[in-house]
Amino acid sequence: MSQAAAATETARTYPLIIDGLNCADVARDQYLRTKQGNINALNLTIVHPWHGFEQSMSTLAKTILFTKENSDLCTLVTSVKELDAAKTAGKIGIIMGAQNSTFVENDLNLLEVCRRLGMRIMQPTYMEQNKLGCGVVVQPDTGLTALGREWVARMNALNMLIDLSHVGYKTAADVIAETKRPLIVSHGNALELCDCPRNIPDNQIKGVAAKGGMVGCTFFAPMLRQDERPTVENWLDQVQYMIKLVGEDHVGFSSDLSEGGVYTSAEQWDKAFGPNGLYPSVTGKMGKWYTFEQRRPKGFESLVSTPTLIDGLESRQIPGRIIDKVMGGNWRRVYLDVWGE
Repeated sequence: MSQAAAATETARTYPLIIDGLNCADVARDQYLRTKQGNINALNLTIVHPWHGFEQSMSTLAKTILFTKENSDLCTLVTSVKELDAAKTAGKIGIIMGAQNSTFVENDLNLLEVCRRLGMRIMQPTYMEQNKLGCGVVVQPDTGLTALGREWVARMNALNMLIDLSHVGYKTAADVIAETKRPLIVSHGNALELCDCPRNIPDNQIKGVAAKGGMVGCTFFAPMLRQDERPTVENWLDQVQYMIKLVGEDHVGFSSDLSEGGVYTSAEQWDKAFGPNGLYPSVTGKMGKWYTFEQRRPKGFESLVSTPTLIDGLESRQIPGRIIDKVMGGNWRRVYLDVWGE
């Protein structure tokens, strides 16, 4: 790169960038990569989907300690005011979230504890069934339970953001009907473009948008393309499809990259999310290309590459004001609408 080009790159200003779902390693080297990718804030999965309350609180405590030990690099975020302050200070704002509510299903009063400890986003279910409802691999999906309806009411009352990722279609429809506040699909793509059960049908996308919420188009390979390794172009197709379907105010960016030390070997990865993993209906239909080495979409193997997504959106002739919304502005709006501050 020439000195002039380097100077131009250094001088480039980026919009607010929020990663709608981040499951990368909580480690300093990973957050240095995240900062290199100009990400200002992220919804971090701090609760393992299958952990109970005690294990979940242990992970939460470790996350809090990590932010204290790396306060030059990141900070916890529990409000939009804090999110804005983190961006101004040049720090990564960490929003603590959970991809399942199994760890609180035996006592919904624990939601109050979670909120006081800083959690702001939560899914009712992960892939399977719990006392609240069904995940996407459960057939038949029997919908939201009475306890699930109480969970929705509690989440609304606590100004906590409901996330429908991994939730079964019937259960998700029930949550949408029940909620009085906006809600999100933090990481989900359009089923119309890729036939994966983790993707969501048009009526659900429209239902989320009608409530003032949004969907984060994501990079988990099986949700972008199955016959061959997906690229950033497939993600751009998803963004454009959703903008056309529900408008520019209801679409966002979400990485869902298990980068860093999350999966360190092919064997470990394959047992979880490889072709022979836990959920064959999601990953079992992938082509032979789907290997540990090629598990991430080409062109977005690391959060370092996040600025190239802006280049891609520009290449599709998407106006700058819409790019700003997709990369972070829409997340900020929904957070403010639900959190109230």
